Amino acid sequence: MRSKIFLCFAIFLTLFFLSGCTKIEKKKNMENSTDKKAVIVIADEGFQDFEYSETRAVLEKAGIVITTADLKGDQAISKSGDTIKVDKKIEDVEIKNFDALVFIGGPGALEYAENKNVHQLVQQAISEGKILGAICIAPEILAKAGVLSGKKATVWTDEFDKTSIDVLRANGAEYINQTVVADGKIITANGPVASSEFGQKIVELLNQ
Repeated sequence: MRSKIFLCFAIFLTLFFLSGCTKIEKKKNMENSTDKKAVIVIADEGFQDFEYSETRAVLEKAGIVITTADLKGDQAISKSGDTIKVDKKIEDVEIKNFDALVFIGGPGALEYAENKNVHQLVQQAISEGKILGAICIAPEILAKAGVLSGKKATVWTDEFDKTSIDVLRANGAEYINQTVVADGKIITANGPVASSEFGQKIVELLNQ
């Protein structure tokens, strides 16, 4: 009889514990959930792997829903040769359906620097009050789209090539030599090492 009572008590404790764990897990999921959405734009070929993966990981950890876009809307090849699936063509992105527009760098990113359709998307994002981000060489895209005039921003550069800084300044930006720079709803970062901080700053602004 005692053994049966003990067994029932043990089962009760187990069920109680599992119920508590479930409630805690649900609470964590609710805390991490969000209705925010971001579109991440990468180059068809030559996007920077770590900038993409780390920025995306930070945003997804915060519960932000990610859509990836490029010119073709099929597959993209990273700087290191990896292939990833892309969700949309840039031309099919309706900025009204997103809260943030984020450009990833890498050598292929400059294919967007003179793209008028991309410029229009960037300008629309600003006019609709969306968060706008660009990392590595991608701030050049924002500069040439005309949205960095009078804004503080950073960009990738090195000891032997200051061209990217010249591009920002020529388009009215104030270059700041920092890893991540936020000016209003525009966030720029200077390369792969800034990816996590870049993503966190986007999350911070999205949660304001």
